Amino acid sequence: MAGWIYWLDLAGVIVFALSGVIIACRSRMDPFGMLVLAAMTGIGGGTLRDLLLGIRPVFWVTDPTYLWVIIITVVSSIIGFHYIHRLSRIVLPVLDAFGLAIFTIIGAHKALALGHGGTVAVLMGLLTGVAGGMLRDVLARRVPMVLRQEIYATASIAGATAYVTLYTHPIHPYVTIALPILVILALRLSAIYWRLSLPVFAWITSPAEPSSRSTTHNAAPSPSEIEKTPRSRARVRMLSPKRRRR
Repeated sequence: MAGWIYWLDLAGVIVFALSGVIIACRSRMDPFGMLVLAAMTGIGGGTLRDLLLGIRPVFWVTDPTYLWVIIITVVSSIIGFHYIHRLSRIVLPVLDAFGLAIFTIIGAHKALALGHGGTVAVLMGLLTGVAGGMLRDVLARRVPMVLRQEIYATASIAGATAYVTLYTHPIHPYVTIALPILVILALRLSAIYWRLSLPVFAWITSPAEPSSRSTTHNAAPSPSEIEKTPRSRARVRMLSPKRRRR
């Protein structure tokens, strides 16, 4: 099972690095910018996970293969730049969904292998899955996907919870890995296809109503009239996904 985890981790690095390259191309960055975004996306989440779990040195320091994978991915992307430039807009969220699924399971597995509880494993899976994409989007001056209303972190939490549940029960190791990945992909790809999203809450302030009393232009209102004047009222309203997309 350890071998499968390692190869899945490398596959996740490739997928996330490609998503970083696509963002860099759309942001008109040079090759160094492409490399930085690819590296941040590919190993950023795992680096934060290892630091929080107290693993020294972090995984890519002990195994530089991860760095070479990122470099090869960026160089290959530069050679095939014209093909990447023509990719559809749907490619980035789909690649990001696969990277999210793989890295979530990797993070949860690493926490469980170190003897941590299920709650910590779920949080480490979430961090590994979303932190790299957040760093990528922040560097590219984009709103991170996890902070939008889309079903993103929810899918990661569901998949990590499924993995923790299957890990603690005697079951085939391949099923333990494959089923949570399918859960994340099903939720994330469904949200992309049908534009599913969570509700958001907006702070809406209604304008003040005009005073019913007519006052002259020269006469100032009295303190009693000011107290009786209706003030603007604010309330929290939940916006539906349909209204939010307008």
